[in-house]
Amino acid sequence: MTRTMSARIAGFTFLLYVAVALPAMVLFDKATSAEGIAAKLALIAQHASDVRVAIVLSLLTCFAAPVLAVALYGITRDEDNELAVLALSCRIGEGVLSAVFVIATLGLLWLATAWTSAGAPDAAAAYALGAFLLKVRDWNTTIGATFFAVGSTLFSYLLLRGRTVPVPLASLGVIASVLLVLGLSLQLTGFLHGTATLLMWLPVAVFELTLGPWLLIKGVAKPATR
Repeated sequence: MTRTMSARIAGFTFLLYVAVALPAMVLFDKATSAEGIAAKLALIAQHASDVRVAIVLSLLTCFAAPVLAVALYGITRDEDNELAVLALSCRIGEGVLSAVFVIATLGLLWLATAWTSAGAPDAAAAYALGAFLLKVRDWNTTIGATFFAVGSTLFSYLLLRGRTVPVPLASLGVIASVLLVLGLSLQLTGFLHGTATLLMWLPVAVFELTLGPWLLIKGVAKPATR
């Protein structure tokens, strides 16, 4: 595959990733916006169709991550193959962890809709399992995002070093990704919470929503000669 084709695929996949991940998050948040685990499970049952759509969209991100990883590797491997492989591995790891996220969501949907089914757990067990699955989703989101952030940092650095996209854009990617790595580490250890955990994503969102169209329309320049 040529670098131009890799750039087009990467640009399209950046935009596709956002287009499927954001609605999935909104749909699931809507289905779990109640207080307390019992109310959450009841609301999930009421919005079972929305949760199923969210599951399908989340499954698409499991495939979008490795596709994007391979495309970005095709762009950056000539700059530093070892770093590009490491970045590729991080983004593939992100996709694998997204599958765990989907499994936890499937478990919640089954739990919320299985009250009348044979072999369904009793209320106390269901509430405990539901709370655990919700926590697994939270943990998995943070850990998967950390793999994403490390991979994004490495790919952005290689794009910057090779001058394959405009320097200000690649620099934004490096800075935003490093800040996200630090922020996610603080979030995972309990030192960062609340609104700050949302704000730390804004620079990365600006970077990817700019880089995606750029790669799709402009493509990439030849690696800089050193």
